Amino acid sequence: MPFEEFQRIALYDPEDGFFGSGKLRSTKEGDFLTSPEVSPLFGETLAKFVDQFLSSPSGGSGRGEERAGVDGGGAEVGGRVPTLVEVGSGSGSLLRPLLVALEHSVDAWVVEASPAARAALAEMLPADRVVSSLDEVAAPFSGVVLANELLDNLPVAVAVRTGIGWEERWVGIEDGHLVLVPHPARPEVAAWANRFGLPCPEGGRVEVQLAAADWMRRALDVLARGAVVVIDYGEKAEHLEHRRLEGTLRTYRAHHLGPHPPAVPGETDITNDVNFSSLCAVAEAAGASVELHRQDEFLESLGLAERIRELREQELALARDGDPMERLKARSDRTNAETLLHPRGLGDFRVLIARK
Repeated sequence: MPFEEFQRIALYDPEDGFFGSGKLRSTKEGDFLTSPEVSPLFGETLAKFVDQFLSSPSGGSGRGEERAGVDGGGAEVGGRVPTLVEVGSGSGSLLRPLLVALEHSVDAWVVEASPAARAALAEMLPADRVVSSLDEVAAPFSGVVLANELLDNLPVAVAVRTGIGWEERWVGIEDGHLVLVPHPARPEVAAWANRFGLPCPEGGRVEVQLAAADWMRRALDVLARGAVVVIDYGEKAEHLEHRRLEGTLRTYRAHHLGPHPPAVPGETDITNDVNFSSLCAVAEAAGASVELHRQDEFLESLGLAERIRELREQELALARDGDPMERLKARSDRTNAETLLHPRGLGDFRVLIARK
């Protein structure tokens, strides 16, 4: 079968998939942590971006649907409000502090594939605002669509460079084990690889991200006016060249790199670096204006560095005459926030903003 079909089943099958099996994966006790789990200041800082955007002429305030919404503190409000949709919400660790800090009233929705995560999210939002597909959100709407570390999990085709073009790696069975096997490249796979996967050495591998491109196209389609914000690890195509010898496809479980993707289907996260050139091309073709930032620079522009300085001053004050446990908490809050800006870690993630 095509690799992307294997990956879809391995990750999202409702009974046996990694995200469909009933466990919350994005926790300290789970398999990986994302920026919101590292520090709630991630969501608090993103709230500043959402407020600034909704206050801008292109923001979408006043052009939302005529229906009741949920404001940043969770109170019911009437009238026209912009819509805020987080796709891939997981445990809700991003949306929760974001809504608390948000000054604008919004009609908040979450889109989440995991049944276990949806059950937890239904305790935070009305049940009809917790859905499994972007197609279930009332559209078109004006507002913001957020996706943090979502697109790296969308199924990919695997293309290998040959002397005459490309061939794919599909999943087959040899001696009772799942393995990757050669298969002629489908036209759409070769076309994507030619546009976004070159230069690539012979034998090199490229993750063909057609599902991510489709997701971006759909996210822009549901917006009458607003912005799609994608935060993830990856780069523009030209900066991924050095990764194409072996490709970026990998697995995670229990916070460590896992085995080869076909080895234990349903038991590991399967991920790859996002090709932001493809997403930018989709957004521009849809008439959106596009910005691409590093996460550290983006969060610093929204005041996170100043917030960290405040935490450091609080920590020093507590060290002089405060409670030792409060001082340790302040230190933990500061170091966790600093992790969001680490230039060789989370700070090196990319933030794509497509404004429509």
